[in-house]
Amino acid sequence: MIALAECNIGGEDARLAALHRYDVLDTQPEEAFDRITRLVKIVLEMPMAVVSLVDRDRQWFKSKQGVKAAETPRNISFCTHTIQGSAPLIVNDAHIDPRFANSPLVIGDPHIRFYVGVPLRSRDGYNVGALCSMDTKARDLSPEQVTVLEDLGRLIVDELELRVQASTDVLTGLMSRRAFTEQGDREVARAKRYGTPLSCALIDADYFKSINDSHGHGVGDLALKHLATICSRELRTSDCIGRIGGEEFAIMLPETELATAMDVSDRLRKIIASSPIEVNGTTINITASIGVAEYTEAMRNFDGLLSNADFAMYDAKNSGRNRVACYLGKEISLLARSEDRQDSVLALA
Repeated sequence: MIALAECNIGGEDARLAALHRYDVLDTQPEEAFDRITRLVKIVLEMPMAVVSLVDRDRQWFKSKQGVKAAETPRNISFCTHTIQGSAPLIVNDAHIDPRFANSPLVIGDPHIRFYVGVPLRSRDGYNVGALCSMDTKARDLSPEQVTVLEDLGRLIVDELELRVQASTDVLTGLMSRRAFTEQGDREVARAKRYGTPLSCALIDADYFKSINDSHGHGVGDLALKHLATICSRELRTSDCIGRIGGEEFAIMLPETELATAMDVSDRLRKIIASSPIEVNGTTINITASIGVAEYTEAMRNFDGLLSNADFAMYDAKNSGRNRVACYLGKEISLLARSEDRQDSVLALA
């Protein structure tokens, strides 16, 4: 099992960030989690069991047995109380517990009377939800049954953490190419459904091979992590970034039109160019070429959007590097910026 961190009770924004890192909210049921809730029902001999993830205003069930609802408001949930501590929460009789006696979940469907929940604690110590089981009658549990529930809760967190590791680039901590592409497909589907803009930027470190050749691959790795840190720091929480190649990074900009994406990309380009790294007393300057494209209805999937951004990025490199270029159908619009040349826009066939 993955080592269990100390419980970090404070910081709701940080807790939500830990939850959203798993990228599991509103996904389809999966056997890996349903298998655990079925085991909970059998071991605890209770009619209801759920994997509850506590979002800002709701608790959402990744897996559920004996429960009809897919989610409930957070302010009436038992699991909100569970995530506020590090120990299991046991409510032997909700009818006489002042915290829950008037809850709609107690006086109405599903008529909860007994509740037991164990926190699902992320690797950085935040309680993102609970594995819990409920009954319609008052009862007790043995210490052994509670221990089994805790062990099963840790298996859930292990599963979530292993998925994050599989979808994360080891060097930079960014999304892997596979994970980024999967997220890109979801963003394209969302843009199609709601008619909202979506842009993508592809970033390539200029002359990266010369950094490796002159200073070694260890310094090259530092340069890549430096670029990743800059991009992660400067982007919105709704944006996502992945490492999709050796020195290539891609950024997803939901609800962002092309002009704004160009502005964002050029701001990143300038910050990168003005942020050298120091290694053993040597200053290493880094620049990047960036290609930008916006989703259109003609694109069937995310691959088309990424391909257009890639096309623009190569044009930015071929036009002198340290540039931002955007894809405009059959043309490329190149935004060239340097010390002696500002706001120069060229339309290239």
